[in-house]
Amino acid sequence: MNSALIVIFLFLIIAFYLGIKAKKGKEMSLDEWAVGGRGFGAFFIFVLLAGEMNTTFTFLGGSGWAYSKGAPAAYMIIYLPLSIIFMYWLGPAIWKYARQHKLVSQSDFFVSKYNSRFLGVLVAIIGVIAMVPYLGLQLKGLGIIVSAASYGAISETTAIIIGAFTLTIYVMVSGIHGSAWTAALKDIMIFLIVVFLGVYLPFHYYGGIQPMFEAVEKIKPEFFTLPKEGLSVSWFISASLLSAIGGMAWPHLFGAVYASKSAKSIRKNTIMQPVYSLILMFVFFVGFAAIGQVPGLEGPDTDFALLNLSMKTFDPWFVGVIGAAGLLTALVPASMLMMATTTSFSLNVYKVLAPKTSDKTIARLAKYLVPVVAFIAVYFTLYGGDTIVTLLLLGYGFVAQLLPALFFSFMKNNFVTKYGAIAGMIAGVGVVMYTTIMNSTVGSLFPSLPSVIKDLDIGIIALVINLIITIIVSLLTGKQSINKEEKQPA
Repeated sequence: MNSALIVIFLFLIIAFYLGIKAKKGKEMSLDEWAVGGRGFGAFFIFVLLAGEMNTTFTFLGGSGWAYSKGAPAAYMIIYLPLSIIFMYWLGPAIWKYARQHKLVSQSDFFVSKYNSRFLGVLVAIIGVIAMVPYLGLQLKGLGIIVSAASYGAISETTAIIIGAFTLTIYVMVSGIHGSAWTAALKDIMIFLIVVFLGVYLPFHYYGGIQPMFEAVEKIKPEFFTLPKEGLSVSWFISASLLSAIGGMAWPHLFGAVYASKSAKSIRKNTIMQPVYSLILMFVFFVGFAAIGQVPGLEGPDTDFALLNLSMKTFDPWFVGVIGAAGLLTALVPASMLMMATTTSFSLNVYKVLAPKTSDKTIARLAKYLVPVVAFIAVYFTLYGGDTIVTLLLLGYGFVAQLLPALFFSFMKNNFVTKYGAIAGMIAGVGVVMYTTIMNSTVGSLFPSLPSVIKDLDIGIIALVINLIITIIVSLLTGKQSINKEEKQPA
């Protein structure tokens, strides 16, 4: 067994221990398991939300896109701070409403706001559809990291199965408490490793950051400018906007917000998050440095840019440390995704079909569904496809369709009806699903359009259609009360 593999397994054991130990002294009701009894302070809220920002997408996808795409990769630095702006204003409002109405899942929020259990079922289904590729992204990244950092001693498939098994156990036992403690370890690791790599590698191979950019420009002229077609300016703006506003709609993000003990904790967290997101800049530096040192990576192999360069540069034990940091970037968001998926299904799908089910039974069902979700995610990861960034953009395209109903719900006199919200979501998700299945883009569907329209992210087009349908159907079906205390959900 090589030293890299020993280090990786050591950190996996530490993460597993923290995840199990987090349960100590707590009675794991659904409220405690899913949202931590709504008692997390600013630190744990920070690491949980930072865990959503710095995932395998950051670790591998960011460096991979910097390596292969150049300037378009900068959309990642743009959308994260923009998403935090939305969080600063909406996060406390969501928390206040959830605490007042004792909500546990994201679907609960929509059920309560629009007085419709069917809408809750639809939101739960959309959330699951969006989270499967996102969870697959984390497991795919985990497999890449462990396999590469172990120098092939463990295959990607084996690494994915081991990671999913570890996640399943500690999520079932400790819920969000395990995620919070693992996130604390992960954030320390990822910050130290990524900043070190982003500074050391450019100086080691090129003599500095500016010389690195100059060397890359010679190898790939115009690499640091947006292309006129494809990943153009219109794509850049639409992808950044979709990811920024879509970031507010992830079901597991609602869980992190619900877990806060105060609105102030959420605001304190969001003030620091945009600075923290600059860690991506150092990830990009690693990807740029890899261009001249590990040339020839194409397609999904570009996700290996950071690891291949690290293996070329460092001793195996330190490659193991890098692999361990990457492993943790997969475990934290994957655990949150699992909890959000099983909680939504148990509360907002199963309980609608069997309304007399007790809260204790629902809590057990949420935990027992974790291995089922893990199995589905592993299957999707092994037999799904494409690069890490593509998987994430697909998930954002789905989950963003919840946004119109979410934003309108905070209006003092909300004119959107449950019928409008349902019709809009179905229309938006339908567009994303059709274009995904048919592998279509705006350009392939309407080739005569100007490139500024053809290059738009399809998720934005779906969101616009969603918004139009939501407004039209709401105006046709009339206003309705959204006060849960005045009406019972239907």
